Amino acid sequence: MSGFDDYMNTYIDSRMKYIINEWNLGTGQDFGDFIIRLNSVEKDIRDIKLFEDEAYERMNVLEKRLSKIKEVRK
Repeated sequence: MSGFDDYMNTYIDSRMKYIINEWNLGTGQDFGDFIIRLNSVEKDIRDIKLFEDEAYERMNVLEKRLSKIKEVRK
C-alpha cells in the first residue's frame, strides 16, 4: 500500500495547481488578507446603503415637486 500512497502523493503534488484551479479551492495566499478585503466590502455595502437612502429621499422630494407642478398646470 505504501507504493500506492507514494504514487498518489506524487501525483497530487505535481498537479496541485490544477486541482486548486479546477475545484476553485482557496489557498493560504488567497485568505491572507481576507479580513482586510471583507472589511472593505462591508464598508462599500454601508456606502451603497447610504447612497440608496439619500437617493430615495431626493426622489421623494422630486416626486412631491412634480405633483405640485401637475396640480398647478390643471
